[in-house]
Order: sequence, then C-alpha cells, then structure tokens
Amino acid sequence: MANLQLNAQTALNGYDNRFGNTRLYEISNLSIFSVALSHQRDAALASIKSALGATWPETGKSTFGDSASNGIMGSTDQTCRLLGMQADQVFALFVPPEAARTAASTAASGSVGDIPDIDHVYITDQSDSWAALALQGDNAVSALERICPLDLHPTSFAPNQVARTVMEHLAVIILCESENHYVLLSPRSSANSFLHAVEQSLRNVSQ
Repeated sequence: MANLQLNAQTALNGYDNRFGNTRLYEISNLSIFSVALSHQRDAALASIKSALGATWPETGKSTFGDSASNGIMGSTDQTCRLLGMQADQVFALFVPPEAARTAASTAASGSVGDIPDIDHVYITDQSDSWAALALQGDNAVSALERICPLDLHPTSFAPNQVARTVMEHLAVIILCESENHYVLLSPRSSANSFLHAVEQSLRNVSQ
C-alpha cells in the first residue's frame, strides 16, 4: 500500500518579492477567526476582554490584545488583533510566538494560532479561506491607489483602520498597520489573480 502524506501549502506558496524599496510578501503563519456576538452582547464583550485583553473595535477600526506588540508583520510575540468588520462581527487575527511551526504541531493544534474559548460569541475558523499579503515600502500607497477605490491618504485611512473593498473586481479586506505598511486579505480561491493585480500595479509605479 502506498504511503501517502499530505503537506500543508499556503495560498501563495510563501511568495516574497521586492519592487525597488517596496516589499510584497505572503503572511503565511496568520490565523483568522470570525467572531460574532450573541444576543447577550454585554456578557460577550466582557468575555472577549477577559480572554483576549482586547476591547471590541468600532467598525473600520482595529484593536490589540494584551500580548500584541509589533503588529502582524514581523511579530515575535503572540499577537491578537481584532478588525472591526461590522457592529456585531470582528475578525480576530493571530500570529504564533514562533515564526515557523512544524506541520505536526500545526495539525495537533488544529490551526497555526489558537483562539481561546470565549463565552457568548460565535467563532468560525477562516484561516484556510483567505490569502494574506503584506505590502510595505515607499510605493505601497501609490500601487494600491491604482487598484483600490478607497481614499488611502493617511488623513483618510490612518494606521489601525480597516475596510472591506474591491480591487480588480476581487473582494479585499485592507488594514493599515502603520505608514506605508498594509495587510491585504483576499479569498483564497482567487489568490493568484489578486497577487497578479498587486504585482502589476507595483511594477507600474516602480518603473
């Protein structure tokens, strides 16, 4: 009998490239959970604060958990960030303490980063449903403004803001971590098309 083994594969195969002084790369160790409040809203918010050390963000804003220090990109500590998607739903993003974990440890835990049990909320693991790209550098805004309908000027889309939008007809969640640093989430099913759109825009502004 053949000895078959399944190997984990990220949406964009660990993509990492530079366009001048701007870097575009896949965030391959990110865990994503949808967290929705139950009808017991006050109890749910208290549970989230107790479990994650994070306050519920306003729609379009993001907040950190107690252990978050350096954001999603380049973090060395367990990081939790809540993205305000709508009034009763957030996305919880986790990056594990270790930059890389073995397939065995990932399989044992069920995901790359784990969300603790939280009372009075509905949690769905969406880690495998999204492709995550980090874009950082001087040409980040110039590249994005060619394909993104949002006003990304720092006075309109400041650090810690998040939004749902569309880029090249593809659904995208965009998070501004800091000046010229962005995290882009797009459905895994169209990950390569999304990557191509961002790459091409970067090439155009880097010429």
